[in-house]
Amino acid sequence: MSRKSPDDASACPCGSSGDYAACCGRFVDGGEAAVTAEQLMRSRYSAFALGKADYLLATWHPATRPSRVRLDAGHRWIGLRIVATQAGGEADDSGTVEFVARFKEGGRGHRLQELSRFEKIDGRWYYRDGDHR
Repeated sequence: MSRKSPDDASACPCGSSGDYAACCGRFVDGGEAAVTAEQLMRSRYSAFALGKADYLLATWHPATRPSRVRLDAGHRWIGLRIVATQAGGEADDSGTVEFVARFKEGGRGHRLQELSRFEKIDGRWYYRDGDHR
């Protein structure tokens, strides 16, 4: 279920300077695989913002993947800031990304800070788990 579908000229929800199609859309909607853990993290944020549960499940590590993702329609995701990354590059098999995601619910602002762990399996990055800060 999708909340909204950005057109090709829409700014990417992840906050990059690129448009959605060239940034996260190529992963979320286009089937390309993220090359780095940070790209996967950004694309997963965009999927949360756009209500794309199928992508979230597909990019969740098989060892920790839930049977389904419940997206709260009352959350309006309004910003992402990458705090730090460690490893998670093309040549790595694991990495971490710490981020702060901001959202509104019922007119009130909230923030989620997490240190997320990512693992590469057969050349593809997956979100493994994370610790809230």
